[in-house]
Amino acid sequence: MAPFRKEREAKPMANTSLRVAIAGLGPIGKKVAEALDQGIDGLTLAAVSAQNPEKHHNWLGSLKKKPAVLPIEKLSDAADIAIECAPAKLLRSIVAPFVEKGKTAIVLSAGALLENEDLVELARKNGGQIVVPTGALIGLDAVTAAAVGEIHSVRMVTRKPVNGLAGAPFLVENNIEIESIKEPLKIFDGTAREAAKGFPANLNVAVALSLAGIGPDRTRLEIWADPALTRNVHRVEVDSDSARFSMSIENIPSENPKTGRITALSVIALLRKQRAALRVGT
Repeated sequence: MAPFRKEREAKPMANTSLRVAIAGLGPIGKKVAEALDQGIDGLTLAAVSAQNPEKHHNWLGSLKKKPAVLPIEKLSDAADIAIECAPAKLLRSIVAPFVEKGKTAIVLSAGALLENEDLVELARKNGGQIVVPTGALIGLDAVTAAAVGEIHSVRMVTRKPVNGLAGAPFLVENNIEIESIKEPLKIFDGTAREAAKGFPANLNVAVALSLAGIGPDRTRLEIWADPALTRNVHRVEVDSDSARFSMSIENIPSENPKTGRITALSVIALLRKQRAALRVGT
C-alpha cells in the first residue's frame, strides 16, 4: 500500500519551488501560512500582506522562516501564487496583478468574483488562473462532473448560528433582526448571485457551488438563522441528466464565526495537490 500515501508525502521536484503569497492574516490566512511554514512539497511561503502588520508581529516571529511583509500591490512581484484571504472588497487588487502576469490566484471570496467577472477574461488572455477551492462544501467534484452533461436544477439550504449571520447587508437593508430569535427563521430565498450581494462574508460557498454547476442566476438558495445551532449546516440537492444526488455537511466555525475551520484545510489540501505524485479528485 506504500504508493497510496497522502498527497503531502510526494517528493518535491528539484529546483522548481513555487513562491506563495498570502493576502490577509485572519484565522484562515494564518492556518495556511503555518502549514506552508511547516513544509508543503514544492512550495515556499514568500510573502504576506495584512491591513495591520504590527498586530501580527509576534506571530510572524514564531514562524521558522519569516516571509516578507508587503503591501498588496507588491505581492505579485514576490510570488507565483496568491492566496486571497482578505475582505471581499480587496479581491480585485489582489487577484488582478497575479493573473495579469500569467500567475495563479486562489480565491476564497468567491462571491466577489461575480462583481469582477472580467478577471476571468484577464486570466484567460494572459495565461493566468483563478482557483476557487472546495472550501466549506462537499461534492463540488460531482457537481463539476454533472455540469459536463446537463444539470436541471441546483438548490442549497444553509442554516447558520445567529452570530454567523448578524450584520449582513441584506439583514440591515431589510431591517431583519435575528439577535433575539428563539426559533429557526428563514431570512433569504433567492439566487446565489443575490445571496452574494446580501451576505458577502457568509455565502462564498454558494457561489462556489454555482460556478461549479449552472451559474449564479440558476442556483437557488435558502438561508436560515437558527439560534439552536453551533455549526454551519449546508444541504445541496442536484438534479441532472447523469445523476440525482444530495449532500449535507456541518462545519465547525473557526475563530471567525462567519467561516468554517474546514475552509483553511481545503486550501492546504489544494496546495498539497500542486506537486503530489498521487492526486485524488478533479
